[in-house]
Amino acid sequence: MRAWSVVAPGPVEAGGLRPVDRPVPVPGEDEVLVRVLACGVCRTDLHVTEGDLPVHRPGVTPGHEVVGVVAGFGTAVRGFAAGDRVGVAWLRRTDGSCAYCVRGAENLCPASRYTGWDADGGYAEYTTVPAAFAHRLPAGLDDVAAAPLLCAGIIGYRALKRASLPPGGRLGLYGFGGSAHLCAQVALAEGARVHVLTRGAAARRLALELGAASARDVLQLPPEPLDSAILFAPAGELVPVALRALDRGGVLSIAGIHLTDIPPLRYASELFYEKEVRSVTSNTREDAREFLALAARYGVRATTHTYPMARAAQALADLKAGRFHGAAVLVNDWWTGRPGATGPHRAYVSGTRAGRRAGGPSAGW
Repeated sequence: MRAWSVVAPGPVEAGGLRPVDRPVPVPGEDEVLVRVLACGVCRTDLHVTEGDLPVHRPGVTPGHEVVGVVAGFGTAVRGFAAGDRVGVAWLRRTDGSCAYCVRGAENLCPASRYTGWDADGGYAEYTTVPAAFAHRLPAGLDDVAAAPLLCAGIIGYRALKRASLPPGGRLGLYGFGGSAHLCAQVALAEGARVHVLTRGAAARRLALELGAASARDVLQLPPEPLDSAILFAPAGELVPVALRALDRGGVLSIAGIHLTDIPPLRYASELFYEKEVRSVTSNTREDAREFLALAARYGVRATTHTYPMARAAQALADLKAGRFHGAAVLVNDWWTGRPGATGPHRAYVSGTRAGRRAGGPSAGW
């Protein structure tokens, strides 16, 4: 199969993300093999590619907003059949037994592993996922629409929960990319007044089209004090800006996995009156289930820009440069017209239990 590999972490423009040929992965006994149909492009993929996040797996294939179909599975897997549509998200595996997992905070598990960082992800023809971490997708969403929900949507939802927005509250969103514009739709559907602070004129227009009460430059104050704010932009210099916009007792939730350095904070103007700063670390599977249900109920939809899988590096460069608003999605054109486009898929479908009983090509799974 073909896949993208981070062969030399560094600026994406330098060509460190390159297409390679690899064997189709063999799923472990508790894993599902997924034929990738579409994969969202997340800023975390950019951080992995450029080395902002430390290398966990040399030459890793990025991508953790994966929509695909089951093409095979291991011997311990139950509840999945060949052809089932599934989603693969950032959180890939936890130990299930540590104090954090036991108390329902599996996102803090010290043994947690992540798709597209610890294990190869969805910038490829195939990927694998533990069956317990594969997500059923709402039937009403097509592949492109579903992809950004699997990280941008889920993380935005967790950031919203961490922000402790009161019913009918005033919410500020700093940055308005893939995650923020999905979070905004949930907040608006639940009765919040949403104020968007972002540098991009196109993003401000999108915010107003979605129903935001205001959309201003990122360094401006919103028109009213905020009960809660979420920082989506990976810019530490915006932390004091957002804190100054909070009302007394307000909460700032920082959504990104990577943030530039935060400048010194002034206690009187930025922290006093019981203002709080909270980070967001990954998500739980319960977050994912809750968000996907809300997305179906509220009709949450991503503004998407599609790229063929063969142009994944360009999609990341465009994300870095802010050349689009909303979310980019890679569509797996590597299947189109390939001599093995149907042959390998049929072979891996024979990795079902029926295929194993028949002694098919994946009998060892």
